[in-house]
Amino acid sequence: MPKINILPAKVYNRIAAGEVVDRPYSVVKELVENSIDAGATEIEIYIEHGGKQLIRVVDNGCGIEREDLQSAFLPHATSKIAKAEDLENIFTLGFRGEAVASIAAVSRMTITSKTKDGKCYSLHSNGGELGQITEAAGEDGTDVCVEMLFYNTPVRLGFLKTERGEETDITNFVSRFILNRPDISFTYYVNGKKTLQSFGGGVAEALVGIYGAATLSQCYEIDGERHGIRVRGYIGNQNFFKPNKSYQSVFLNGRYIQNATISSAIMGAYSSYLMKRQYPFYVLYIDVPREIVDVNVHPNKADVRFANNQIVYGCIYSILSAVLDGQTKAFEYVVKPPKAEIYEEEPTEREKTEEVKPSEPVLPSYPSFMKKESVPEKDAQPTYRQPTLLGMPTLTYEEAQREVETAAPAFTARRQGMELPFAEAGESQEPRKGFIPMDEVGEYVPPEKDGEVRKRRKSKKTVEDLHKKFPDLYFQRNVMQVEDPSFAEIQENVKAFDQFEENKKFLQALERKNQQNKIDVSSCVYVGKLFNTYLIYECKDDAYIIDQHAAHERLIYNRLKKQMDERAVVQQPMLMPFSLSLNVFEREFIREHISEIRDIGFEIEMNDVGFSVSAVPLDLQYINLDAFFHEILADISGYKAIRLTDILKDKLASAACKAAVKGGMDLTREEIDALFALMDGDMGLKCPHGRPVVVKMSRTEIEKMFKRIV
Repeated sequence: MPKINILPAKVYNRIAAGEVVDRPYSVVKELVENSIDAGATEIEIYIEHGGKQLIRVVDNGCGIEREDLQSAFLPHATSKIAKAEDLENIFTLGFRGEAVASIAAVSRMTITSKTKDGKCYSLHSNGGELGQITEAAGEDGTDVCVEMLFYNTPVRLGFLKTERGEETDITNFVSRFILNRPDISFTYYVNGKKTLQSFGGGVAEALVGIYGAATLSQCYEIDGERHGIRVRGYIGNQNFFKPNKSYQSVFLNGRYIQNATISSAIMGAYSSYLMKRQYPFYVLYIDVPREIVDVNVHPNKADVRFANNQIVYGCIYSILSAVLDGQTKAFEYVVKPPKAEIYEEEPTEREKTEEVKPSEPVLPSYPSFMKKESVPEKDAQPTYRQPTLLGMPTLTYEEAQREVETAAPAFTARRQGMELPFAEAGESQEPRKGFIPMDEVGEYVPPEKDGEVRKRRKSKKTVEDLHKKFPDLYFQRNVMQVEDPSFAEIQENVKAFDQFEENKKFLQALERKNQQNKIDVSSCVYVGKLFNTYLIYECKDDAYIIDQHAAHERLIYNRLKKQMDERAVVQQPMLMPFSLSLNVFEREFIREHISEIRDIGFEIEMNDVGFSVSAVPLDLQYINLDAFFHEILADISGYKAIRLTDILKDKLASAACKAAVKGGMDLTREEIDALFALMDGDMGLKCPHGRPVVVKMSRTEIEKMFKRIV
């Protein structure tokens, strides 16, 4: 047996760096989170060459004492927690004590720090090997400089994105930090150029700084609380959507996360307003009791777990849906704009002399239709409830949890690993104990020798009767045991299946079908037309009914598509350039594919906020540029290349539809013959929107309609 080795710190820190520090953006994330935890109100971030060459974070936080400076580089060394019980109530962004040691193991790192009443000291690390603590010059706070990231792990370095790509990810995370902590002033420099800046003036200022003032005017500001869960921030209105998910941010207890439960609740609230390939805009701050959320799921702390997903889902969904659907409770959740008053009334003498006793809880007002005995007595000691719009008290988180456990036994059973009741286990994938006796529900009657069709005997009991008779019944998924001796032979046949040969046969069959759809034009005779729309041709024993609009539309589409693929680009200058404002992800995507967009015929240049379009292709001069770029940006993570025909398919189809002859238009015989000749005998054509161009009816089918033959 090989000898078990105790790994040295230099080795296991590199291993830990694989999870904690996988890319330059994660270095920025960890260092900025440390600055925030240190109480900083001003944070400066510098990166060079996508963070590969330099990442520097400077803050005015509490600083690090000289005797703790060396400990900061040690693994599992942290000032955030001291004992295991502290994990149940985490108030800081960082707490694992792995980040600094992991970053130092794969870079050249220097920490310079000064406390308020102390001196400034500096400590350098080269790949995890510490130097000597030296006295330095600096202001209050901490300056962390990371150089040559992954210089000693060339494999990891080779898997990084381009400098532009890494810069985009870092810029995105800095934007999230600005939104997450609008009370902190951030300054962000890329290759010496100031790219982002915030002044700590609040959420609205941060939102405008990242997305622009026009975005703020399209949003609702909300602030609501249900069952101890508070949801606040900005959500887009019913008509404000984005082409991708890069405009969505959720901050849970001050931490940026991506959680499936929260995302599902938000998308559920917007479901009745969303169209295909549209996504809502939102920046939400969600505060939950810390004892019901586990943030120690993964070293990157990007996801969390909830003790009760159903309550979290229900609270978020009910608040957002109330606002979007215009329910009465929306008045309770939507933040009203401040009144335009230029002065504040002075309090009266009575108001000045009256004192409010904080020890007495404020009781909610109850509607008049409630019974008098349901109102708490004066001498009782009620628990405070936040009054709602109608005066009814809300539940605390603990009361809501008990309500869920009482009203939804299936959810409780699933969470506790118990069996699911029969009524709730219809979608369960796991087998459950218990069954319904066959003599209660009926059985299959096998087919008789005379070929009688298999029938199901009518159930002796209805579902309600079965539930009454078997109240503790559980669901069990049927598992069919294969006992056919030929099963092994079938498996062998499946293994021997040649997928490539089958694909070849499919393509050959498709080619034969296309050839069958082509007819000899010279053998066709024009018979007439119906409703000035449908042209009728007779060919031997078949009749072909042709939609003149669909046929002409398809032919024009094919011609435009061919011209687009082979044409020399001719541009139409615009009187006023079209401005395209994008976020950091979208800007990077357009920048990577700008050559393909120019090849289509657009004159596009980059500016400070996005891009400017000054010319369009001549054959697409009436194109809706906003819709065009919205379609391009619909899936910025999925596009590998921008294909001309894919992007412009709908545009060409629309142009062909407008140029084609219309239904009801009276064509001359010469025009009809010319249209039929252009079809070149292809009776399998479909219009660009998928409708059939030709309907074929055989002589036999027609004679059957008139009962000439049976």
